[in-house]
Amino acid sequence: MTQSPRHSFGFVSLIGMPNAGKSTLMNALIGMKVAIVAGKPQTTRTIIQGVMTLPEAQVVFLDTPGIHEPKTLLHKRMIEKIREALEGRDLILFVAEATHPPSTADDEAIRWLRNTSTPAILVLNKIDLLENKADMLPVLEQYASRHEWVEMIPVSGLTGDGLEALRKAITGKLPEGAPAYPPDYITSHPERFLVAEQIREKILHLTREEVPHSVAVIIDTWAEEKRKDGSILTKILATIHVERDGQKSILIGRKGSMLKQIGMQARLEIEPLLDRKIYLELFVRVTPDWRMKSQFLHELDQSSAAGE
Repeated sequence: MTQSPRHSFGFVSLIGMPNAGKSTLMNALIGMKVAIVAGKPQTTRTIIQGVMTLPEAQVVFLDTPGIHEPKTLLHKRMIEKIREALEGRDLILFVAEATHPPSTADDEAIRWLRNTSTPAILVLNKIDLLENKADMLPVLEQYASRHEWVEMIPVSGLTGDGLEALRKAITGKLPEGAPAYPPDYITSHPERFLVAEQIREKILHLTREEVPHSVAVIIDTWAEEKRKDGSILTKILATIHVERDGQKSILIGRKGSMLKQIGMQARLEIEPLLDRKIYLELFVRVTPDWRMKSQFLHELDQSSAAGE
């Protein structure tokens, strides 16, 4: 009698310092852009789910905010999301940069692992930035001395180097189990959340340093309209909240040029994501100190969860 091949299933959290490349890595592993990516700290503000389905395994990845010192109510909520991601998981991917040895901040992040019995893989990311791959050997040695990793794997989330080895390591360490989701399932996040994140990503890419952390996007209106040719047009109205008038001026730009560019670039990403045409209209509103206001953060959560 032929024995059925082993199939594994489990939950895997990605944690690490800001800008370690966690979101890029998760997107590359699942083969689709679910988490937004920008070269600025604290781009990820909540736990982002992405599901990778292979013939031999189904893996539910949970991308987390970068570990940082909380200075606002928003930051404190982000830190709580990281703590949540360490609980009840089957495996942790600790993502670090291959370009430099562990810093004091990295050491502090590694200490988080000592409060959990969950096995952890060190993923040394961004090896594409190394001219000489031998340069990462002392970095690996220093990380090896700081924690008992079940494996240490160098990768590049950008180029894909090392990802196949990482996939094999992950699936080999997860418990045996049947898939929990259909093969084409990617994420549990509603479309409203994904659209708001795409808008925020364009702001992160296009604006100066003083704006990104002060930006929140709320979807105000979402309506489906059937056109004469039978196709569906989705009309989306969204408000970009900032904390100061100067930030509003930057986002709007001269004669509305910046806001138009944000909307155009966001629409180009959103239409393939929703697989239909959209009409996107953006507004900018000043909401002073919104990162410290629990009521506003609740509204932000409710907006993101709409449609679930």
